[in-house]
Amino acid sequence: MGYINGFDRDQIVLFPEALDDYVDATNPVRFLDVFVDQLDLKTLGFTYATPNKTGRPSYHPGDMLKL
Repeated sequence: MGYINGFDRDQIVLFPEALDDYVDATNPVRFLDVFVDQLDLKTLGFTYATPNKTGRPSYHPGDMLKL
């Protein structure tokens, strides 16, 4: 089993723009996104960095950290 995956941010929504068009290239959110993706969450001690094989899948800890 894996994690509950979010939607692809590059996906075109009901509007003519993609979600990334709403966030400026210099917005600090972009830095946080790249920074958290490069972290080794298991080494940092995140409990759910390795998904369980049974039960309902959890949200990816990296996604939760970004929030």
